[in-house]
Amino acid sequence: MSSKKQFLATAVAMALLCPVVGSASVESTLSAVQGRLIGTILPLAAILGLVFAGLSFVAGSANARQHLMLAMLGAAVGFGAPAIVSFIQGLVH
Repeated sequence: MSSKKQFLATAVAMALLCPVVGSASVESTLSAVQGRLIGTILPLAAILGLVFAGLSFVAGSANARQHLMLAMLGAAVGFGAPAIVSFIQGLVH
């Protein structure tokens, strides 16, 4: 089976098995991805960065201060992402 036929068969199977996904618009899908990214992944990455920086500081790494500053910057972006996105959306609309 060629790759085009395989892709088409997979798309049809997904549309039949998951009608909600099959009929979802691009905007709703992107909105869901944006919500998951902003609500879950960015704060989790920020927390992991802060934990890594803290462990680096406790271990006495030479770059611990730089790790801590970058982790704090990442946490500000990660936790401030909803406000940043709403600000940009306000500028666009």
